[in-house]
Order: sequence, then C-alpha cells, then structure tokens
Amino acid sequence: MAITIRKITAQDNTATAEMIRTILREFKIDKPGTVYTDPTTDELSTLFEHPQSAYWLAEEDGLIVGGCGIYPTEGLPDGCVELVKLYTSASSRGKGIGKMLMEKSIESAQHFGYNEIYLESFPDLKRAIEMYEKAGFKKLAAPLGNSGHFACNVWMLLVL
Repeated sequence: MAITIRKITAQDNTATAEMIRTILREFKIDKPGTVYTDPTTDELSTLFEHPQSAYWLAEEDGLIVGGCGIYPTEGLPDGCVELVKLYTSASSRGKGIGKMLMEKSIESAQHFGYNEIYLESFPDLKRAIEMYEKAGFKKLAAPLGNSGHFACNVWMLLVL
C-alpha cells in the first residue's frame, strides 16, 4: 500500500468529483448548500489555480482515495484561509490518509503565510471532527466568510 500525495490536475477532475459526491451520499449529506451541488466541484483543478490555494490528492495503487485543500474563501478575515473538501473514500479510512491530507494542507497554509485556518463541517462526520479537534481546531458559534455552503452547521478555527 503506497500512498502518494500530489496536487490535483485537470485529468483528476471527474474522478475527484465522483469520489466527493459518493462520500456525501454515503453520509446522507448530498443536499443543496453543500459541495454536492456546488458547480466548482466538477472543476476543482481550475478552482485551485487561484493564488494562495492548493488541493492535494491521495492516490493508492493509481486510484484517487482522498483529497483536501486550502482556499482563500471570500469574506474571511485577513490572514485566514479555509480548509476545504477533506474527503477519504470508505476503503481508505482508518489508514491515516485524512490526517496526512489535512497536515499537507496546513503546511500549505503556513507556506502562504496564513495565521488561521477555518473549516465547515457536519456533526455526522464525527471522526473528521475528532481529527480536527486533535489538530487544535476549536469550535465556533457561527460561520465565517461566504463559502455558500449554508447547510454546514459545524464551524471550526485553528490558530497557527
């Protein structure tokens, strides 16, 4: 089992979007106000051409099994970036892949000079929230920025 972490390319768009939507269906959060209906989900490589953003994929035996990135979401405070689209396929969970992707994204945020990382999630994603808390993310009472993902109701912040 060799896991490769690499940046997304245009050739990865279809497989990555399908992976994300499959996971959202699995957790029954495939609804409006999530990345499920967000049109940028189909063109992630283009979205992450934005300056001071990055999206990382985990690949195992030639298959995309996870992804995570950072994006300077509109409306966030200066020096803050959003941790976005952290997903791992059902077959790859429990192997530390999500943690590797999150840590790579945090490294990217530090590289770009951000001093805070914000994220949005769902209470149903208990293992992810536990991972965020172990990494130092703290829950917030209200959302930050204008992600457009109005269905999310867990908001967290990490001060770097």
